[in-house]
Amino acid sequence: MTQRKPSQNRPRRAARARAGARRRPAGHGDSALWLFGTHAVLAALANPRRRLRRVLATNEAIRRHGQRIDTILAARPEGAAAAPRIEIAERAAIATLLPEGAVHQGLAAWVEPLTQGDAAAILALSGQSTPRPVILMLDRITDPHNVGAILRSASAFGAAAVLGPKDHAPAESGALAKAASGALEHVPYIRVTNMARTLAAAKAAGWWCLGLAEGGAQDLAHADPGGPVALVLGAEGTGLRRLSADACDALARLPTRGPIGTLNVSNAAAVALYALMNRIA
Repeated sequence: MTQRKPSQNRPRRAARARAGARRRPAGHGDSALWLFGTHAVLAALANPRRRLRRVLATNEAIRRHGQRIDTILAARPEGAAAAPRIEIAERAAIATLLPEGAVHQGLAAWVEPLTQGDAAAILALSGQSTPRPVILMLDRITDPHNVGAILRSASAFGAAAVLGPKDHAPAESGALAKAASGALEHVPYIRVTNMARTLAAAKAAGWWCLGLAEGGAQDLAHADPGGPVALVLGAEGTGLRRLSADACDALARLPTRGPIGTLNVSNAAAVALYALMNRIA
């Protein structure tokens, strides 16, 4: 019998396997996730609803943000779950726990997903009159960076919530939280089973459903919200699906000009929110 020669690739495969093991933190396989980046992690530390399992920081991050972290942790309400001890780690060691290329700025937190409530509670806000509420409804926007940026704008302009479909919208993730720059901890991000039914329920609850579309019949400046506004946004390129567009009370466009006549969906959301919030507050 001829003896099989050891593979020259075996040490390399073993090294890759060890690297993969380092990327899988304790608790891998459950629903917990890594948040990373200064704003996302500090906002999570300040959120009493957020359950934190581990918090990692480089010495540089501690020097830069240590006093703020101490203030945040001291201000956590009595009933909130205790925050874990900050673990000092090398920048490269933190990177092995995160997706390739993640910009963590020396801070990362292993956390449980937020409990975001349900759409029915958000739609019930239509009875609020001062200020009249605004929510955003996302029609198959799948890029977590776009959704995160939309959450950031929603927080900045006082929108009550962001709703998207379970099957065609990103779940809570480190990339989404990083793009949201802390807004994920403040603005409910609720994924619903059926967007068409949710749009119908919003209209029945008294929301004025305004779709943002390049081919809208009127400029956004001339769209007259008749009550609480549900701003409906479609994916870049394809825009609103016909079913969603038909369900809206009105379709409006942004009056852009110049050789590039369209905006990234998150930028369009910010412009539309600014225009709406100034008119219905």
